[in-house]
Amino acid sequence: MTRQVTLLVNGTPIPLDYFAQSFIDHVVGAMLEALEGTGQIQTVNLGIKRDAVQVNLNGAVVPINPFVSKIIRNTTAGMVSSLKKVGEIDTLDINIKR
Repeated sequence: MTRQVTLLVNGTPIPLDYFAQSFIDHVVGAMLEALEGTGQIQTVNLGIKRDAVQVNLNGAVVPINPFVSKIIRNTTAGMVSSLKKVGEIDTLDINIKR
């Protein structure tokens, strides 16, 4: 599968090797596929600013409740915080194109 994954933490691009790109793609994809009615994923823009989470899937905003928002935020922040050059996370942006 050809994919492009970009990550910005606090506005700073974080370099990703193949493993990190693939891992982020699979984790984010699995979380979104678990939501009802999401369909096949072509593009994802996932934005986190403090506790606010916004998901844009295939060009449409995905409505998420506070519980789902918290799971997505905590899972994503935990995964990304393990990467080199990532300190405290105030904002996080992940873009995936498959």
